[in-house]
Amino acid sequence: MVESATISELLPWLLPLLLGYGADLLLGDPRHWPHPVKGFGHAIGKAERLLNRGSQRLLKGLLLVLVLVTTVFIALKYCTALLTLSPWLYYPAASLLVFWGLANRNLIDEVKAVDKALTNGGLPAGRRQLSMIVGRDTSCLDENQIRTAALETLSENLSDGVIAPLFYYLVGGLPLMWSYKMVNTLDSMLGYKSDRYRLFGRAAARLDDVANFVPARLTALLMVVVGGSPRALRFLFRYGHRHTSPNAGYPEAALAGILDLRFGGPATYHGRVHKKPWIGERSRAVSQKDLLRACAINQRSTLVMVVLVVTVLLLQGGVLLP
Repeated sequence: MVESATISELLPWLLPLLLGYGADLLLGDPRHWPHPVKGFGHAIGKAERLLNRGSQRLLKGLLLVLVLVTTVFIALKYCTALLTLSPWLYYPAASLLVFWGLANRNLIDEVKAVDKALTNGGLPAGRRQLSMIVGRDTSCLDENQIRTAALETLSENLSDGVIAPLFYYLVGGLPLMWSYKMVNTLDSMLGYKSDRYRLFGRAAARLDDVANFVPARLTALLMVVVGGSPRALRFLFRYGHRHTSPNAGYPEAALAGILDLRFGGPATYHGRVHKKPWIGERSRAVSQKDLLRACAINQRSTLVMVVLVVTVLLLQGGVLLP
């Protein structure tokens, strides 16, 4: 982008961002609509079944990551360049890609669905609904553990599904935003420590750690600001680094501070119990009010991030400060 630009020159960045964000607010992720991430998942699944066997699994996993991420970046770079030749094609397509790249409304809807299932259908329904959005075994969780797991997922995925895509859109537009989405999808499918994925998924997990380093901490700071909680800032520095993930602990610590509760503890993944460190201080019952407050924190954090992206773009273009 040039150092000084007019609003019309910034529109290819600004308008898709605002329209895509607005569409996510209104529509979320309709279950039966097509979505690029479903295509990503299909491609990763087929490649994993083909490559994750025999020897050299670490190398095969690394090559898969490099090929898929590079392919997405080049494809989006080429396609957006072609689409810019026609504004009538570019703006709808770019806005749709931003819409597909954000998961805030869908994330909030899924967490509310867990609470609704738990309230109306009891523990079996709550466990079943939670299992759709978490990787842990939910079969033995009690009511409080279900709501706590939903809150942990809400905070972690605010970074992965919303703030990180917006961050990479600011840094490198749609090509980098969707390259990140591929990295995140690879990690969600392959980045496990089970015998099957420990070697093959290591490159995906490590690249995802690197890609989320800045967005996770930015997410936590946004949550602290919109939550207006000094305790959240204190928790951020005290507990953020204690999580087994180098990134997930920071948004979780911020939300634990805002709500004054505790996350973490033992959790079962693929038949193995993982003793996750505690994040927070107060062990208490999680209420429906806590879930609604956390959803509001997500909404406000997303709005502030969109405003930040727009502001930085205008500053870069010399519109706000010529």
